[in-house]
Amino acid sequence: MKFHSKSIDEHAEVPLADAGRFEELVSRWTRREAPQRARAEDGNSCYVVSVHRSGDAGNPRAQLAEITGLVDAQGDRVVGEEVHELVRPDPRTLIRSGVAERIGAEATDRGADMLVVDAELSPSQTRNLEDATGLPVCDREAVILNVFERHATTRRARIQVEIAHLEYLRPRIRGIGLNMDQQAGGVMGGRGPGETASELLARRLDGRLADLRRQLLGLKRSDAAQRKHRKKCSRVTLVGYTNAGKTSLMNALTSAGLSARDRPFETLDTTSRCLTRHGGDVLISDTVGFIRRLPERLFASFESTLAEVAEASLLLLVVDASDSELVEHLRTTDGVLDRLGAAGIPRVVVFNKTDRLTERLSDEELSGLCAGHDYVALSSRDPDAVLALRERLLDLVRAEHVVREVFVRYELTDVTRSIHSRCRVQKAVASRLGTQFVIEGEPHVVDEIVRASRRKIR
Repeated sequence: MKFHSKSIDEHAEVPLADAGRFEELVSRWTRREAPQRARAEDGNSCYVVSVHRSGDAGNPRAQLAEITGLVDAQGDRVVGEEVHELVRPDPRTLIRSGVAERIGAEATDRGADMLVVDAELSPSQTRNLEDATGLPVCDREAVILNVFERHATTRRARIQVEIAHLEYLRPRIRGIGLNMDQQAGGVMGGRGPGETASELLARRLDGRLADLRRQLLGLKRSDAAQRKHRKKCSRVTLVGYTNAGKTSLMNALTSAGLSARDRPFETLDTTSRCLTRHGGDVLISDTVGFIRRLPERLFASFESTLAEVAEASLLLLVVDASDSELVEHLRTTDGVLDRLGAAGIPRVVVFNKTDRLTERLSDEELSGLCAGHDYVALSSRDPDAVLALRERLLDLVRAEHVVREVFVRYELTDVTRSIHSRCRVQKAVASRLGTQFVIEGEPHVVDEIVRASRRKIR
């Protein structure tokens, strides 16, 4: 057995076997810098295999289209694709060695330099597939993580994605490079004699993960304080499958000006805006989109972001009406909402992108898809339809409002401002000492204003 006395930094530069896909991850705990993907300007050439298990719900071709869309969103190009019907999973390679060799030959003929498999692979299955095909292998979870990484712009999103990415890497350290099991010498009191390069890398990774989790914990405390303040407001939350048009609808409702490119997971951070200046501080929030088989690591990392959903007063469930998989998308969204403890929150289902339909769905079909919930069909590009939806949302929120009379002296200008900014004024009659208002608003807002109107003036 060979022993080496290389420094830790030298071991960090061990050449990787996957053409740079994990090099940026190594930089995260060695240089503490935001990574830049080490790839050609035009990305990798990928051969995509969609694995369809016997008995799975959903259209295999639609699932193939989804994974190819994700590959495009991570900055790569697809040079070939196929659907593999999986009857019995192979514990070594998932799709059997003979099939893997055939796929590897086909991918090589197409000029692919990476194989993308639409399934969650274990570290050993990934290594065995790479041996059988002669190509680096990227599974479904890695693709989704890469897409999230490209769209993470805020500090919170970058931390959440990096935690998920490093947790994905942790059990795969032995397979990401060459000579990772060669031992490195050391001195007593240092890193210890006989540690392998993979052990050194794992120790650095664990330290980086601990640091990131501490940072995320601080952000969660800030989130909790913000949500506590928002409990005083009525909150409408947009949810739905990724790329259903939630952000476009948010922009149409509030003129928020958020990025709404036609790509999956364009939105990662929760963004809130006032739906209107009246009606009891009604906030509307846009959230990260859902997807079938969302990786557990991402679900855990985005726990604080998804907590916004469970605390909503009303859910606006947006679905792409032009998508052939809209039933499966609704089923996936229902499953995530149930997991978040939000299944019992009132909701309105919005069938978006109706301008793309060649034939409109009937009311009977829409009602059947909504399972008894209110629904509306529209295009976020139709200003009149969006305005009608806004009024409908406000009516639903105002159903819980109360109407009270309150007398406000002229000296209490802050109370008058609060009435006009937080409530609907149904009537106002001025007198010598003040104004008699008839106001409509959230019960807690009205009670707060009544108490403020009774305070003594020094």
